Amino acid sequence: MSLRFAHAFLALMAPRTCCGCGRRLAEEEDVFCAVCMMHLPFTDFLSHPYDNAMARTFWGIIRHFEKAYALMYHEPHAHSARAVYQLKYYNKPDVGVELGVLMGKRMKAAGFTDDIDFIVPVPLAKKRERQRGFNQSEMIAQGISDATGLPAVNNVVRRTSFHGSQTQIDRWSRAENVEDAFELLNADSLRGRHVLIVDDIVTTGATVSALAKVLGKAERVRISVASIGFAGERIYSKNENVSLFSE
Repeated sequence: MSLRFAHAFLALMAPRTCCGCGRRLAEEEDVFCAVCMMHLPFTDFLSHPYDNAMARTFWGIIRHFEKAYALMYHEPHAHSARAVYQLKYYNKPDVGVELGVLMGKRMKAAGFTDDIDFIVPVPLAKKRERQRGFNQSEMIAQGISDATGLPAVNNVVRRTSFHGSQTQIDRWSRAENVEDAFELLNADSLRGRHVLIVDDIVTTGATVSALAKVLGKAERVRISVASIGFAGERIYSKNENVSLFSE
């Protein structure tokens, strides 16, 4: 059986659908259909990775912070958010991998990953991961790794506590919720390295900042951040294209 025939057979038996609108995907389409790809709120962060709305979220908070990239602006209840909801709440880890591949291809083409040494997905507490069946950030990191060749590692830090979802609480409560939530396991492997932290959605940056604080205990470690969505305030730099459909 040829690979092309196998793909066609699988598509017939279990048709893939667009994570944005739910339409059946064509063979050459991945994650989103061509129509959604034209209208999703992709960011322009790869054009200015050191100075964009998400990067500024971490200025003065993460020591030795470098740059940041989010694939899309996160808009709750919009088509752009549907993919994340399918990943996290509808048991579709493959969506995370495919989104990671899409991110990885774009980051690699823009040179964003040229000086990154490895990827660290935001860890989940063991109980939370058992409930969900997987860690969504690990799925995204796997996709980025597949597209870039960068190793994704999950043995340098672990989550020690989980005090509930961050979704419905304010900025200050988010920070308190994740304070001392992570433990560094292998500082030697981080020494002098440039680490890419990967999360699904960045809002206030509290979780990523708490993780970065722990990783920063290693000597001379540099930190960059990547996520599917950015839900924080849109503050545009003078070089930033304000169009939501710019990429």
